[in-house]
Amino acid sequence: MRYEPQNPLIVQSDHSLLLETMGPNFRVVRDALVRFAELVKSPEYVHTYRITPLSLWNAASAGLAPADLVEVLNTWSKYDVPPNVPTWVEETMSRYGRLKLVPEGTELRLIADSEALIREIRHHKSTRELLQEDLDELSIKVYTAHRGELKQVLTSIGHPVEDLAGYVDGDALEMEMSPETEDGTPWGLRDYQVDAVDSFHGDGQVHGGSGVVVLPCGAGKTMVGIGAMTRLGMKTLILCTNVTALRQWKQEILDKTTLTLDEVGEYSGENKDIKPVTLSTYQILTWRRSKHDEFVHFGLFDRQRWGLIMYDEVHLLPAPVFRSVAMLQARRRLGLTATLVREDGKQGDVFALIGPKRFDMPWKDLEHQGWIASASCTEIRIGMSDEDRLRYATAEEREKYRLASTNSRKGPVVQELLQRHPDDKVLILGMYVDQLEWLSRQWGLPLITGKTPQSRRDQLFADFRSGKSRAMVISKVGNFSVDLPDATVAIQVSGTWGSRQEEAQRLGRILRPKKGENKAWFYSLVTRESREQDYAEKRQLFLTEQGYSYSIDVRK
Repeated sequence: MRYEPQNPLIVQSDHSLLLETMGPNFRVVRDALVRFAELVKSPEYVHTYRITPLSLWNAASAGLAPADLVEVLNTWSKYDVPPNVPTWVEETMSRYGRLKLVPEGTELRLIADSEALIREIRHHKSTRELLQEDLDELSIKVYTAHRGELKQVLTSIGHPVEDLAGYVDGDALEMEMSPETEDGTPWGLRDYQVDAVDSFHGDGQVHGGSGVVVLPCGAGKTMVGIGAMTRLGMKTLILCTNVTALRQWKQEILDKTTLTLDEVGEYSGENKDIKPVTLSTYQILTWRRSKHDEFVHFGLFDRQRWGLIMYDEVHLLPAPVFRSVAMLQARRRLGLTATLVREDGKQGDVFALIGPKRFDMPWKDLEHQGWIASASCTEIRIGMSDEDRLRYATAEEREKYRLASTNSRKGPVVQELLQRHPDDKVLILGMYVDQLEWLSRQWGLPLITGKTPQSRRDQLFADFRSGKSRAMVISKVGNFSVDLPDATVAIQVSGTWGSRQEEAQRLGRILRPKKGENKAWFYSLVTRESREQDYAEKRQLFLTEQGYSYSIDVRK
């Protein structure tokens, strides 16, 4: 049996990978694994990854070959790689592309690479209503209206489709990126942003035009979106997480392209302007009078001949919008996100309906190049008072988490951290509004929650950017798409259970590049020996995969 003690990887027959963290080759192997495996857990000395069909299909769509993956495993494995693993990797990756969708007159043709496969697809109970007549022994007719739903179903049963059916061009829109911003500052896309646009665009026809670009917060996903939009030169619909994000997008478009205010519209609760470039929110699209009524604003998708629909923070795409995406497969689609992690497990739907991952760049690579700030992450573990510990011991599961999250002993630690960073701009982030209201009152800090009117939010964000206020308390509404470039410190006092995406997004609030040392600090306050500590380990998984590590500071 092979034994290479200096190698840090153990490959197991159940497709799990154990990676030792203490050796000199840990970082090299970690960066290789992240391209085709998912991190499951990350205690101090051994990280566990798992290779999944979806992780392999994304790798295949990005141009990796099975031999590339097997070489990584063979090169770095401490022991012999179980023989079933390379076989399974090759078989699973090869499924991507065995089924293709191509145009067939005004409809579509589903083509398989073997008669056995097309028969299997034909007779699967979940596909029967989506397929029409056989065209020959290797292909079946598909109605255009079923394009998205069929891809979704086939992905779920282990047969991803390579969609080569092409797109309907939207109405042309003349626009270019400006060489300088409105204040005269020269600007242009960074090299990796150009690469991301190229990867999405492909050949401009069928090999491109749909998919997801993954970049950390602060790395300029909006600029990638602007680059894609100007490359295509067509009317564009952009969907955002909230009105704050919408208006930041609008400002960037007007600042960095030749488009004018007459060509860029806002479709929100306050405004219903539909223009050649229109920005809307998931919230307005999913609004309806009652749960039994139709979605009032879904008609926005058909109000213009959109050539591109962009989905900002695509990992948050609501289920009703997935249904609309399934019907819009002839439009070019770009998803932007910092993480493809979805806590509801619908990563497969993003893959099938938006498209495969087209571009991804490790966070640490961008940090080393100076494009995002270097972040120091610290988990501060805080004990409970004797009284709170007794209440915790007899509480139900959900109440246990709330009691731990709102531990009153976190207050003095917040004060200590504010004093430690007297000249930095600080965000205090949490989940429980009563806890945040107490912190706001305690130190006289501005507070933004879901109930804060949009005009008030805009003013408070402006005060923070200008330096009028140096610290701010924000609920979950601050997790996504809030551009606060001068924020250097984040203090997380509570979070949404084990949400990996929330942890990544909250760190992202402080990663935009800074003047001087380009450093940022992320503190996560966790109650020691509690359910909150258990969930904190899960929350940190995605960031650990990106190369971040948390130092632990234990308090009484």
